[in-house]
Amino acid sequence: MDIASKGEGGQITLFGIEPAIFYTSFGALLLLGASANFGRVILLRIVGERIVARLRSKLFKKTMVQNAEFFDANRVGDLISRLGADTTIVGKSITQNLSDGLRALVSGSAGLAMMTWTSPHLTSVLFFMLPPFAGCAFFFGRAIRNLSRQIQKNLGTLTKIAEERLGNVKTSQAFVGEGPEVGRYNKQVRKIFTLGKKDAWLNATFFGTSGLLGNLTILALLYVGGGMVQSGAITVGQLSSFLLYAGFAGSSMFGLSGFYSELMKGSGAASRLFELQDRQPSSYPTVGQPVKSARGPIEFTGVEFSYPTRPAVKIFHDLTFRIAEGSNVAIVAPSGAGKSTVAQLLLRFYVPTKGTITINGKDIAGMNAKQLRRKIGYVGQEPVLFSGSVADNIAYGRPSASRADIIIAARKANCHFISDFPEGLDTQVGARGTQLSGGQKQRIAIARALLKNPDILILDEATSALDAESESLVNQALAVLLKGNNTTISIAHRLSTIKRSDRVIVIGNDGTIAEEGTYKDLSTRENGAFSQLMQWQLTVSPGEHDTQLDQILEPWNSIKLK
Repeated sequence: MDIASKGEGGQITLFGIEPAIFYTSFGALLLLGASANFGRVILLRIVGERIVARLRSKLFKKTMVQNAEFFDANRVGDLISRLGADTTIVGKSITQNLSDGLRALVSGSAGLAMMTWTSPHLTSVLFFMLPPFAGCAFFFGRAIRNLSRQIQKNLGTLTKIAEERLGNVKTSQAFVGEGPEVGRYNKQVRKIFTLGKKDAWLNATFFGTSGLLGNLTILALLYVGGGMVQSGAITVGQLSSFLLYAGFAGSSMFGLSGFYSELMKGSGAASRLFELQDRQPSSYPTVGQPVKSARGPIEFTGVEFSYPTRPAVKIFHDLTFRIAEGSNVAIVAPSGAGKSTVAQLLLRFYVPTKGTITINGKDIAGMNAKQLRRKIGYVGQEPVLFSGSVADNIAYGRPSASRADIIIAARKANCHFISDFPEGLDTQVGARGTQLSGGQKQRIAIARALLKNPDILILDEATSALDAESESLVNQALAVLLKGNNTTISIAHRLSTIKRSDRVIVIGNDGTIAEEGTYKDLSTRENGAFSQLMQWQLTVSPGEHDTQLDQILEPWNSIKLK
């Protein structure tokens, strides 16, 4: 310090520089350091947010092109967790954590260089401590990565539980099920807490072991360095400087340990993201023959099918039938016999395990699925509306539709209730259409199908959950649809729907056609499956429906039409 603070002739200097210049320069250096630190933080935050945004965008796009079997096997809550929590962890791991690791690496390398310059012999002692450090890092790193993956997986399950229960909270409240649902959620919370405690113990053991190895290293340096001082190989000042550099390098190594621990957590989260990113759908919806029209006869020939998540349960066995172009056909079957599966196959959400489905003689398996779906209108038993305005939902299948076209479609679908809303077509329907009644949602879904003007219209029990008044209004709207030139497939069990069909197809429990023909012909066959079904509709109470229908169709399950 004397050398640093005294100049020639007793003049006060600091490292040979006048005090005013020294303090000004040192202040400028501190300001530069603060600016650099500000730049580092803001740059890393922006880069991190950009990485997370791109990850989420790419993963969501990848998720949206997956086939139906993927969503059958993966819960929505888990996918939401991957898009949310996992991407945040990965983004932090490769930005802020990486920056801290690089800074620790640079400062540690500088400290090691100064140690080598001060005493190469003492520095060589450190290399004997490297194998224990490396072994500790490898063992704990792998354990932390696996545990992090378990935590993220269970967080996905927790998100799934919350999403399902909060989305159906009225049902839980109606059945006074709040207590069990809270208990189910808390059970998963406790599971995550247990894993969190394991993570805490693992990290504590890792950092404790790292600290112990570091202290043992300092002790070894003191022992060897003390001997070197006694032998005159180095001075006390050199040993003190070496230990100072060793402490500097040691703190950097401790920072690297934290960096490695966080990196392994990021690796565990990243593995879940890469699973999703690397998964290739069994078929791409944009690949295949262009579909300019879906008009023409629809034929199912020798179709066999089992859902990918339940391969042992065969839904269809040698299912064969033909639907003429422009006709209105009703498909009738007992519960679980595959009525709705016909629609799923026609929309190419699934591919038959055997047999073919053709439109105008062309196998739909070779068609561009996205273009095919543009030609098909679908109205389900439980209409799905998205958060947004009424107009947005009606125009969902045709976003370019004009306001006038939307109004015409709404009128045809008997959506006169829209005029009673304060904001009319701009009224927000809420998440999943919670602000609307069942009949209102159903009529908006019909308006959506009308606006699309499809070649093929599929009505999947579109009035089954409605009251008499709503059903009457919806049926009036459906009558408008049926007057068009499109081919209509009505998946139904209500007589009102079946009667207005040109042809009725009855599917048996074994996945084959039990009977088919016009409503008039089938109803006159006294011992036929359809005739008995009609009798069942008129006389059996709702609670006995499925059992009675299964019994009616049982004798017909082994009969195949020529």
